[in-house]
Amino acid sequence: MSVAKSLRICEKGHKFHKTSECKSCPACDKENKPKSGFLSKLSAPARNALVFEGINTLEKLSNYTEKEILKLHGIGPASLPIMRTSLEEEELSFKE
Repeated sequence: MSVAKSLRICEKGHKFHKTSECKSCPACDKENKPKSGFLSKLSAPARNALVFEGINTLEKLSNYTEKEILKLHGIGPASLPIMRTSLEEEELSFKE
């Protein structure tokens, strides 16, 4: 069973197709990807989920449990090892 894709146009005029209600534009995601930091290591959906929640530093990330982070739309289990390693590099960790 295939899901119908709808054509969308972002504020910048990029055209893209989506099957979900996610409003994230792939072209804008590429343009907005940070050059460094832990957010640069994550996929666009994971990065957008964190930024939407105001989690843009490792210090802020360390205030959440892994379970809380996994509940965010756009975060999958593959993102956790990247975040965990980034936290450990700064001698931080997820909240217990």
